[in-house]
Amino acid sequence: MAYQTETVKIEHMEIEKRKYNLLRRRQVKEETEAWERMVEEYRELERNMCQKKLAPNLPHIKGLFLGWFEPLREAIAREQTIQRGKPKNVRASHAPYIDLLPADKMAVIVMHKMMALVMAAHGQGDDYVQVVQAVVHIGGAIEQEVRIHNFLEKNKNYRKKKAADEVQGVSKEKEILKKRVNSLIRRRRLVEVQKLVKNEEIKPWGQDAQAKLGSRLLELLTETAYVQPPIDQSGDIPPDVRPAFRHKIKNISKDPRHKVLKRYGVIECDPLILSGLDTSAKHMLIPYVPMLVPPKKWKGYDKGGHLFLPSYIMRTHGSRIQQDALKGVPVKQMHKVYEALDTLGSTKWRVNKKVLAVVESIWASGGNIAGLVDRNDIPIPEKPISEDSTEIQEWKWSVRKAIKINRERHSQRCDTELKLSVARKMENEEGFYYPHNIDFRGRAYPMHSHLNHLSSDLCRGVLEFAEGRPLGRSGLHWLKVHLANLYAGGVEKLSHDGRLAFVENHLDDIFDSAENPINGNRWWLTAEDPFQCLAACFNLSEALKSSSPYSVQSYLPIHQDGSCNGLQHYAALGRD
Repeated sequence: MAYQTETVKIEHMEIEKRKYNLLRRRQVKEETEAWERMVEEYRELERNMCQKKLAPNLPHIKGLFLGWFEPLREAIAREQTIQRGKPKNVRASHAPYIDLLPADKMAVIVMHKMMALVMAAHGQGDDYVQVVQAVVHIGGAIEQEVRIHNFLEKNKNYRKKKAADEVQGVSKEKEILKKRVNSLIRRRRLVEVQKLVKNEEIKPWGQDAQAKLGSRLLELLTETAYVQPPIDQSGDIPPDVRPAFRHKIKNISKDPRHKVLKRYGVIECDPLILSGLDTSAKHMLIPYVPMLVPPKKWKGYDKGGHLFLPSYIMRTHGSRIQQDALKGVPVKQMHKVYEALDTLGSTKWRVNKKVLAVVESIWASGGNIAGLVDRNDIPIPEKPISEDSTEIQEWKWSVRKAIKINRERHSQRCDTELKLSVARKMENEEGFYYPHNIDFRGRAYPMHSHLNHLSSDLCRGVLEFAEGRPLGRSGLHWLKVHLANLYAGGVEKLSHDGRLAFVENHLDDIFDSAENPINGNRWWLTAEDPFQCLAACFNLSEALKSSSPYSVQSYLPIHQDGSCNGLQHYAALGRD
């Protein structure tokens, strides 16, 4: 009997190991082949256009990218050829870097990174991107992809050489080394493999080199990217073809409290680009999505987190002083920090499909409830016929207000689409993980910025733990308290008994919310955190309708608020 139990245990471990290896391979592909897949997509779209002689019905952003892709790719390829043909002593400063990736892959990275910056700036109410930020961002993305490209190429060449050696015959020592390498590759222990095949770490380029390459690539984008409004079918008006991006000098105040202005180079994009972003944000490539396997354990400033994507233990925002200070801290002193981040990163999450289905239904119907932004803009007031200066002034103010509201809505729609695009991508995964890092204060955050458990009510409601636990008597008690806290409106200030009584008095509303969240009484919508409240309604309803409430599995994170937070300030003053 003991032998059979041990056999079953071993078989289970083997199944789990195979499952893990499969997920790890998928994670490696996700991190290393994302740009390659985008390149293939644009090539396929181009082939379809050539064959059918017409443009496919594409989302707004994909249509723009498709129009920019070929001219930008050709411009980069020409630049690569020009720099390659020059003597080394007269080459441009970006020459050593511009030939390190194929032109088509560089083109895709430049387009996506620039548009990601445009969307981020628009979300903050700006209609421009600073040139310095853009060029370093683009150059850094190219450097990251070069590292991945070099590793994959060396790995591929090594495997070819290994196969040739097997045909010719090798010494016993070499055979042992090859077996070890092969074993490590299968297990995806990437750092050890790199050492064995002598894949020396490429020295970091530094921000100067990133900026030089990014500057030239951004210049090529501004020279080749154009937009064109829909053509007038009457044919009376010639097509209006305009540059998609323009380089300008702008006076900007870094601190709104002070009126000190500094001159910065900025990139402004044509309004036509922004007009359809809120419906096509989901088509943007998001590199730092949640991981399918637990993150690498932290062992240093840039050693941990994602398998291939650059991961840093602290968000320094480019500050070299902070980076150098952090690198100088002894490893032993950081041990507790590493352990804490590893613990957070090893928590397995999944998408709450019931809540996501409700979100999708509301979003498809136009939003504007449960904290979701209205998908429609408010109309711009028409200019009054009157010449009265007071009326004209009021009209101008109302126009400014309407434009401001529409801008805010546009940015919120983009943000919601990005969150939902990640939720859709991860919806059918058994579970996923969030690598964490810290800010300069020591606060830990997930490295994925869109859909995470520290974000808005929408995100928190859509996420739940992947590994459930039976509620038990205590769990059922705390689930009720949790639901009352989420409803808020003063309920969260009641005693525990008062909160439990509130839930008992609203059981019919809770059951109705769980059974018919869209077309029922929609009591959950009156909660302060509606989507989290709905998730709790689903769980509590399932438990109370079960013949064995305490054995029902719960996947909900139950929040515990720490009151009297002033204590942290006293602790800081006492250096405790």
